[in-house]
Amino acid sequence: MIFGRIKSLDAILATAEKKSLTRSLGAFQLTMLGIGAVIGTGIFVLTAEAAQKAGPGMMLAFVIAGFVCAVAALCYAEMAAMVPVSGSAYTYSYAVMGELIAWMVGWALILEYAVAAGAVSVGWSGYVVGLIENAFHIDIPDMLVRGPYDGGLVNLPAMGIAGLVTWLLVIGTKESASVNAVLVAIKVAALTLFIVLAVPVINMENFTPFSPLGFAGISAAAASIFFAYVGFDAVSTAAEETKNPQRNMPIGLIGSLAICTIFYILVAAGVIGSVGAQPVSGPGGEVLSPGSVQLSQQCAALAASGKEAVVCSKEALAWTLREIGWPQIGNLIGLAAGLALPSVILMMMFGQTRIFFVMSRDGLLPAVFSKVHPKFHTPYVITILTGIFVALFAAFFPVGILADISNSGTLFAFAAVSIAVLMLRRTDPDRHRPFRTPAIALTAPIAVAGCVYLFWSLGHETKMMFVGWAAIGLIVYFAYSYKRSHVGLGLQEVHERDADVPPAPVPPIR
Repeated sequence: MIFGRIKSLDAILATAEKKSLTRSLGAFQLTMLGIGAVIGTGIFVLTAEAAQKAGPGMMLAFVIAGFVCAVAALCYAEMAAMVPVSGSAYTYSYAVMGELIAWMVGWALILEYAVAAGAVSVGWSGYVVGLIENAFHIDIPDMLVRGPYDGGLVNLPAMGIAGLVTWLLVIGTKESASVNAVLVAIKVAALTLFIVLAVPVINMENFTPFSPLGFAGISAAAASIFFAYVGFDAVSTAAEETKNPQRNMPIGLIGSLAICTIFYILVAAGVIGSVGAQPVSGPGGEVLSPGSVQLSQQCAALAASGKEAVVCSKEALAWTLREIGWPQIGNLIGLAAGLALPSVILMMMFGQTRIFFVMSRDGLLPAVFSKVHPKFHTPYVITILTGIFVALFAAFFPVGILADISNSGTLFAFAAVSIAVLMLRRTDPDRHRPFRTPAIALTAPIAVAGCVYLFWSLGHETKMMFVGWAAIGLIVYFAYSYKRSHVGLGLQEVHERDADVPPAPVPPIR
């Protein structure tokens, strides 16, 4: 029975106990860790997409997405504290809900990590191309820096950065906590500078109408902007290093998400109030979808008539500053994004190779996926394969579509973990829990409902793509993984702590 195939929680915990960490993090350190892990990427690359879906109402979308993240993070933290190993939601699901659900979660996490890395690559390309064009007064043909949905042919810079990060991973590049801290400081400084310059020139008339496409538009924007909060699990997984986790985890999680939400709202207000953020409509007044060919054509028509809009920009924050009379500061924002975003791509691809590596060692994927390079000691096969897919995603798809597809996988995984926490409270109530989710009977259902609500608010194409991806996953599982699963063969192994497993993403602030 597939639901009876459960990886032994005791075996997982036995390996985890071999690596006990000193409890050194307090509420303040956790809050700073959360801010460092979350802030920056989504607001840099998704502002224009959110504006096209919700107009000024995207400010409310940040609050909705932040709330769903907060309740999901509280559930995630209990499981992370109890099962402190690196397999993430895949391992948690395997230990509680069985192999099939674990497989589907792992399969969904491919969307979260690999597609998200593609989205950030496209966002990086937009800022770097804008910086080069404005700093050196040259015009780079759109055919070479935009995908076919965006009025181009192929996004070569996005493809290039994905290839570069893949090469760095293959040769054994590790993340550095100190370098990450510097990059976080650059992102926070850039966003702070944007707020200082944009907020004073706000024109309140730009906030009307606040919700041009109704609450459905705000919900759709929240489903996309959820991408801006992914990374909060860095706090959840730090539970085993936290002093008095029952008190400090909720403070760190909710505190960091609240600060990030306020930051995001101020940045959004600066964009909306200074240059306006009303959606661009078609020639007949019809609503145009972000990342569509129709929107690209309409934006080109606006540009030809000298009426550009922020929803058409591939570097929304830098473009806004140039529009309000700060061209050099706009270039600095582009430079900050160009420096900071590659580390995010690196972190996401680390996460992808970790999941694949553990699934391969568990027998669910071919053993070649966990093959380690004899010289560099990295899982080069799966790293190169992941890099190829990330580069192709980045080359041909716009950032909004990629972010939505990534969110579909993330929301599924977080909903599964929330259900797992609730199930384990009933099936194994006496097990030691370093952190217990407050009001679990209320928090977990709200987290699941929030994830379902945001998933349902994604575009129809995105939901169909997720269903198609899930169907392919089921076919792969029953055609290959079911017969070769080590748990199914009666082997109880835990590979999350293998010496050659790819390293976990390094939190930026310790």
